[in-house]
Amino acid sequence: MLAATAFAVFSVSATQARAQMVEEAWSADGLHGTIATPAAHTRGPAVLIIAGSGPTDRNGNGPQLAPGAPRLETNTYRLIATDLAANGILSLRYDKRGIGESRAAAVREEDITFDKSVGDVVTALRSLSARPDVSSLVIAGHSEGAMLALAAAARFPVAGVILLASPGRTYLALMREQLKGKLPPDLDARANEILDRLAAGKAVADVPPPLAALFRPSVQPFLISIGNFDPAATLAQLKAPALIVHAGRDLQVAQADFDALRAARSDTQTLLLPEANHVLKVSPADIAGNVALYSNPAAPLDPALMPALIAFVRSLAR
Repeated sequence: MLAATAFAVFSVSATQARAQMVEEAWSADGLHGTIATPAAHTRGPAVLIIAGSGPTDRNGNGPQLAPGAPRLETNTYRLIATDLAANGILSLRYDKRGIGESRAAAVREEDITFDKSVGDVVTALRSLSARPDVSSLVIAGHSEGAMLALAAAARFPVAGVILLASPGRTYLALMREQLKGKLPPDLDARANEILDRLAAGKAVADVPPPLAALFRPSVQPFLISIGNFDPAATLAQLKAPALIVHAGRDLQVAQADFDALRAARSDTQTLLLPEANHVLKVSPADIAGNVALYSNPAAPLDPALMPALIAFVRSLAR
């Protein structure tokens, strides 16, 4: 396992980083994003940053999901892109199909499937690979985005894969674990019945209103298409070098997921951030303080994260 002390500290202040970065609009096949280019950039490695689940945009932010709930405002992906640029590494981050500026690329939620989402990642990889200032490609996926990164890396050659807070089990198995003990008995039983049907590739029409946010009919095509994708098994088959990053205070992805990924391939590099939460920021131990960081864009990334990512990308540069 990589320790923070194994890396030189490349990070600079946010103000310095922004001064060393040029952002330009990117678009392809209805998708829209941002390329962050280091100042005076000529040629070098590039990182494609893939966002996590739900309506999370290219920066790691999202809308209010329920009345009275805070907006998702982490800026996690923009912070990663900024620090990469400050250290001479180009990056692309984009709004997923149906999200943000890419909203028009998917008019109906039911048209979004795992396979189409993987195809979008491949589209972005092809676009980056065609740039004369890109010498090698590394794909970095966060949470659900890590599953997309793994599937895309199996289709398109990359120099390396970075898995940030990645599930190590199937998506539906992870959902089952996350719901365990959090629902009344009747809803818990119904949720498990729905998960069983989705795992069998069958849609469910009669979803109870309290479960509609998770299992509404329009999201079921995505859940069915991703449901049995096994990230650990896919990682085991990949030849590209991989770095697995796990956050010790992650409320969404467990130690068991990290262990499954680590066991899948003996040659992977790993980094444990003991005090980081799911959005890769140093978190207090209490749940309220942890969750509060989901709506604090000013909070910095865990200080051990970027030195590890930068060292990994540089080690693969051609």
